[in-house]
Amino acid sequence: MLSVRVNADHIITLYAYRTDVHYAHTNMIARTLSESSLSSSMEDARGCDRYPGEVKSEMSPAEEPSQGAHYVKSAEKTLAVLLAFTAETPYRTVTEVAAATQLTRAAARRFLLTLVDLGYLSTEGSHFALTPRVLDIGAGFLAGLDLPKVAQPHLNDLAHDLDESATLSILDADDVVYIARAAAPRLHAVTVNLGNRLPAWATSMGRMLIAELPESFQEQFLARVEISPFTDHTVSSAHELGQELNRIRKQGWCLVSQELDDGLRGLAVPIRRGGNTLAALNVSLHTSHLRGLSVEDDLVPRLQRVAASIAEDFGGRAD
Repeated sequence: MLSVRVNADHIITLYAYRTDVHYAHTNMIARTLSESSLSSSMEDARGCDRYPGEVKSEMSPAEEPSQGAHYVKSAEKTLAVLLAFTAETPYRTVTEVAAATQLTRAAARRFLLTLVDLGYLSTEGSHFALTPRVLDIGAGFLAGLDLPKVAQPHLNDLAHDLDESATLSILDADDVVYIARAAAPRLHAVTVNLGNRLPAWATSMGRMLIAELPESFQEQFLARVEISPFTDHTVSSAHELGQELNRIRKQGWCLVSQELDDGLRGLAVPIRRGGNTLAALNVSLHTSHLRGLSVEDDLVPRLQRVAASIAEDFGGRAD
């Protein structure tokens, strides 16, 4: 039987983007799993749906995990397939999942496609990835470990110090979604509500998150994106956007100036933890405001420090 401890010390909630059929999203993995436990339990579980040439578990009956008459091995295999997706391996092929779970390739494929049909996995070409629906599995327990709740005090301080609105966003399909926000104290601040969506390609947050994706997924995004100008400053083509994404990826931050609205700039940095990008942190900057500060020398380091603090408070190692 798989040994999974679920307690406050071993829950990790990752608000990260992943590739959906159109892409990217929120991902959750809650796990503490012994490699030896996974190996032995999967070897045992394979006997359920064996194919010609497949090897049975070599464990003696005394070594077999204790299982009651109620035990359903297909449920164990389903969980093992889901747990094969990690922060280090968010995109996996049938062959990779089969190797990780010690299932046959045919069996792994059936489990993967079933999970796609149920909405827990998405597929892009030959690769599979978790979808936001996996959050439903641990939503009750994780209610108190919410990234927006952790980030809100930091956003409040940032908005107060800069007198500008501060926002936390994630990528969902080809849009960015606002999941936490602190409005600027001053009058005439930009009004945005939680849950609002904007086209990712046109925002600093969206571009930052897209730039963090593997190159193959960026190429797929650029192949389907439809760019329409919001202002005279808006990028004019997918090729130009691709060049901008390369620059953002190299420098680690993104500034979009008056491309979405005249007079408005957006500055964004990624929030990373354990090698995974959780979300993007953004401040909205009016061109007439903060004239005495340098974006690269003053504002970017400030946002990066706040992003690191959010990641650390959320738990784990900030990158």
